[in-house]
Amino acid sequence: MCNAVTDHAIRRHAAEGVNTFAELQARTGCSDCCGACEPEARQCLREAISAQPAVLSFLPATA
Repeated sequence: MCNAVTDHAIRRHAAEGVNTFAELQARTGCSDCCGACEPEARQCLREAISAQPAVLSFLPATA
């Protein structure tokens, strides 16, 4: 997609907890030069975040 950052990498970072485009940029360097891929990268991140299963915060964490 950009700077050798693939859509797979974006989905992996979303699964690891990245919730904002700024976080994604900080971790990957995606879209930090010309910005031509930014709309596509943002869309990929939005889709990856929305595909994450909901976490029920009132349930105790399991070990």
